[in-house]
Amino acid sequence: MASSGSEEGAAEVEPSSGQSSRSWPAGPSSGSGPSRRPLLSNQGEEEAEADPLPAQYPSHLGAVPGRDKVALYCDRLLRGCKAEDANEAMSKYLLEKLKMKEKWLGVWKTNPELFFINSEDVLIPFVGILVEVSCKPSQSTSSHLKASISVAEPFSSNIANISRELVDNVLEELDHSVPLLEIYPVEGQDMVVFDIAQALDVVRFFYDFLWRDWDEDESCETYAALVEERIKLWCDIENGTIPVPIGQRFRKNLEKYKNMHLELIQYQSNIKEEPTAEEAVECWKKYYELVMLCGLLKIWEDLRLRAHGPLTPRILRRRRGHRDDGKAVTHIVAKTMTAEMVKDFSVDTLLQQHDNLNMALDSCYSGDKVVIFPGEYKALNLSMLTEDIIIQGAGKPEEIVIVSEPTHESFVVSKAQNVKLMHLTLVQQGTVDGIVVVESGHMTFVNCILKCEGTGVCVLTGASLTITNSEITGAQGAGVELHPGSTAILEGNKIHHCNNFKTSESSQGALGGINIKVVPVPKLKMKNNHIYSNNGYGVTILQPTDQLSTTGGILEFTASGDAEEDILSKLMHELSLEMSSNTLDDIKGLSIVNS
Repeated sequence: MASSGSEEGAAEVEPSSGQSSRSWPAGPSSGSGPSRRPLLSNQGEEEAEADPLPAQYPSHLGAVPGRDKVALYCDRLLRGCKAEDANEAMSKYLLEKLKMKEKWLGVWKTNPELFFINSEDVLIPFVGILVEVSCKPSQSTSSHLKASISVAEPFSSNIANISRELVDNVLEELDHSVPLLEIYPVEGQDMVVFDIAQALDVVRFFYDFLWRDWDEDESCETYAALVEERIKLWCDIENGTIPVPIGQRFRKNLEKYKNMHLELIQYQSNIKEEPTAEEAVECWKKYYELVMLCGLLKIWEDLRLRAHGPLTPRILRRRRGHRDDGKAVTHIVAKTMTAEMVKDFSVDTLLQQHDNLNMALDSCYSGDKVVIFPGEYKALNLSMLTEDIIIQGAGKPEEIVIVSEPTHESFVVSKAQNVKLMHLTLVQQGTVDGIVVVESGHMTFVNCILKCEGTGVCVLTGASLTITNSEITGAQGAGVELHPGSTAILEGNKIHHCNNFKTSESSQGALGGINIKVVPVPKLKMKNNHIYSNNGYGVTILQPTDQLSTTGGILEFTASGDAEEDILSKLMHELSLEMSSNTLDDIKGLSIVNS
């Protein structure tokens, strides 16, 4: 729900012909409500414009530290509660505040569908009306507590030319009863109203971010512990610990779930008699779609939104292999091709020219080569590499730039047996997965620049990676992450300015240049690399607690004792971790983390 702590001017709104997105969930939130109607006063009638809305009390929970949120919700409001008791606990807390004041002023912010003939025609997040609230709510345990309201004087709205008569008619059809959480108390009243505003903020935050529609159906004896995990997850999204694209993806799907749930309820309520076969099928279809999305959201919550868990394949395309005639083609990617551009190719080279990289990759068979001339390119097919090919820039890496599609989940993903990228710059923008994900097979980078925005290069179980004379920068996490049973050779690279998010105290320094998960053990060989200016350690080894006989979580091996050196020596031997001639600047060196 929208909230504002500053004065909201009344806007002149005229219906537009173009389509626009709505920020309010589908379907009226105040029940079925009246039928749709014209929003604005008639052009021929003289009617005074509505005054601007007064300022409302701002939300305070955004600035409350995570530990204080945990204390509020888990130790105070929901202490000892099961999931089915949560609504009652929230209602009780709110009613204790409301009974202290019988009447107060607030802004009712409601779904535009109550007022618009077609709410998609005008871009407006809500319709706001200044109202007087009479707080005599029933002892309901529902999250949708109701309050009696009437239009307050002076007549005020965020829409200057809204009709007063129309507002009165809407309220009459609603019996002047609206959801209490749609009301935002106005500033400048007494401290009791201030307390009510804060209590509404607390309850609103719970239902917007911590409550899930499926909670009541779950047998959870420790509901407060579940809420604590969701508070931590919310904080990790807000402070950037979880990469922004992943957080946005989670919230988008959570909002989608809420809308689908409302649609299912509305569809069921519209079936007045015995459902027809078509209605029954449609109802089951909506239900199972909801169940599938619910399962996905639960997985994400349990894994704390890790970009690659569960480790299901991203690539479903079948491998073509070599051409039947055994010949290989060199694909030239350039807007125009000249004789000068191909003079270095042998006379028997089979050439095919493309004006975009996507078409070139789509035409490839194993054994082909893609040569990209200077320019900026995009290619969704980089996220579906299955053929053994070479993708090579014709020039300096800075001259051949490939940018990810912000709306796509993945950038570069490979399951080819052997694929090689040379003399390129990859720029990640908005994708959810790491800048490069090696699902299986072997992937090689030579003289490339990888500019990350989300996570860095991820090598999944059983896959292998070789990076030489390249640069990795900007990852919100480790620059290179090795999953159990993977292999990597890093030589002559620069890995810097990674792990650039604000980590919580508990995870401070847990990541950095290279992150290794060790069951089963991966293999890493490093030579002549320069790792610097990373928020954390140069190399991090994640070792399960029960396999590491030490306490202390993170062990630094710079000037440490014999015991730690023995552990490090053993781990490096088990890991096949070879490190020689590497430079680690402005970081903490090597660490072991209990996971």
